[in-house]
Amino acid sequence: MTMDTKNGSRRTTGRGIGLAAVRGLALALVSLPGAVLCFCLSLVSIALIPIGVGIVTTPYVLTGVRAFANSRRVLAAEWGGVRIPPAYRPLPKDANPWARTFGMLRDPATWRDLRWLPVDMTAGFVTALLPAVLLLYPLEGFALAIGLWRVFPDGYWYGFVPVTGQASAFGAAALGLVLLFLAHFLTPRLLGVHFRLTRAVLGSDQGELAERVRVLTETRRDAVDTSAAELRRIERDLHDGAQARLVAVGMDLGTIEALLDKDPARAKELIAQTRKSSVEALTELRELVRGIHPPVLAERGLGDAVRALALRLPVATEVSVDLPGRAEAPVESAAYFAVSEVLTNAVKHSGADRIWVDLHRADGMLRATVTDNGKGGAVIGAGSGLAGVERRLGTFDGVLAVSSPAGGPTMVTMEIPCA
Repeated sequence: MTMDTKNGSRRTTGRGIGLAAVRGLALALVSLPGAVLCFCLSLVSIALIPIGVGIVTTPYVLTGVRAFANSRRVLAAEWGGVRIPPAYRPLPKDANPWARTFGMLRDPATWRDLRWLPVDMTAGFVTALLPAVLLLYPLEGFALAIGLWRVFPDGYWYGFVPVTGQASAFGAAALGLVLLFLAHFLTPRLLGVHFRLTRAVLGSDQGELAERVRVLTETRRDAVDTSAAELRRIERDLHDGAQARLVAVGMDLGTIEALLDKDPARAKELIAQTRKSSVEALTELRELVRGIHPPVLAERGLGDAVRALALRLPVATEVSVDLPGRAEAPVESAAYFAVSEVLTNAVKHSGADRIWVDLHRADGMLRATVTDNGKGGAVIGAGSGLAGVERRLGTFDGVLAVSSPAGGPTMVTMEIPCA
């Protein structure tokens, strides 16, 4: 191995350790206040159900808890390679607050989320913070060795080393060196421990096969309902649009045939009108076909299809694509329409003037992220476009996570398993 190769390997290892420490610190800073807030709000809201207030507030609070848990699922997959599939039971679109509240409370996944929150604010916080501590705490030992110990005339404990003079300060530096050596091996692994702990609590506590069957049954029902609704839409669009125009074209052609000898001028006017109607019917048919399966998606793949979609938006949109090869056609179609729905929501409701779309594949997952600089406040709930996106992805065991604080920005991340 050459010297350059060795130096490159050391730099890569150093970046990995530093990245794990930074990610762990970020997780610790987010997990503690986020878990405490979600847990307290959940307890208060559920306690207020008997007096009626909790009937209204609980669905919103539990939706926030699910969003917080889903964001951790996404980070576990991206940062730790740990898959934690969600298994939430779908709620009826027209459910009233009473049905939504008790539907969510009867869902075992809800109680797994609530059990996870106190674990995340305690053991999860510690396991996320340890990588940063292992990397940063040795710096204190080195600082003591170069003279910081003089600031503490009464002595100072560094770990289990009492620092009272220069000799003991060198002992603190030696302990820091040992900790730094351990950080070299343990820092990335400790971050993995955090995500495996998260999976142990958030993951389904039912038999894996039984849970898999239940989720597939529910997503199959959603897929059937969605397909039936799509067929009804196609039939309605054909009946009210292209079919009506083609019938009118046929009638006009009959009239033209009768007028050719009697009134050629009027026949020419009808020919021009018929040509216009045929062009409009053809345009409607093309739009209908594009809504079923865009030709650019079939011919050029997901990346170019999303780029073409972005060009038609009234908001400036940047698309970044890193997709080696193509996924299966159903996966590409689901990802395309999911991204399309999210972009439509962003244009209609966010008030954004800029949108970013990122498509890439990693660890057997097709990941699409849509970010806008709008006003925020997007949630996954009944009646929202994001709920439909979640159902569409659920058919493929996909995951939807939304981060949308008030004031923005909004980031919607979608993941679909693909070969």
